Amino acid sequence: MERLFLSVNWSSGHFPEKLVIAMQNFDTVCSAWDGDRLIGMICAMDDGIMNAYVHYLLVDPAYHGHTVGRTLVEMVKQNYKDYLRIAVIAYNDELQFYERCGFVKSSDASPMFITSLWT
Repeated sequence: MERLFLSVNWSSGHFPEKLVIAMQNFDTVCSAWDGDRLIGMICAMDDGIMNAYVHYLLVDPAYHGHTVGRTLVEMVKQNYKDYLRIAVIAYNDELQFYERCGFVKSSDASPMFITSLWT
């Protein structure tokens, strides 16, 4: 997991012990593997009935363009198909990917953070 997070330059990869605990606390974790190599993962949390939030979607850059990310998003969409909303905070460089997956950019809301990570 540490290798995957660092492959996409996410500083949270420098905290492997915290990542293990975080993964145990998510409601939904789906992963993609190439043999014994973790090449992608998506993690979501939810309120149990109406709203789900995709917190992590990572795909090893060596596997970009091979539908790994889209497949992981589809797994989460299927898992939460009866929910009223699935939300994601997308980095600007990734907006088109999420739009192709069916997400719509909000015209009246903006993500906000308090963070000590440097990503």
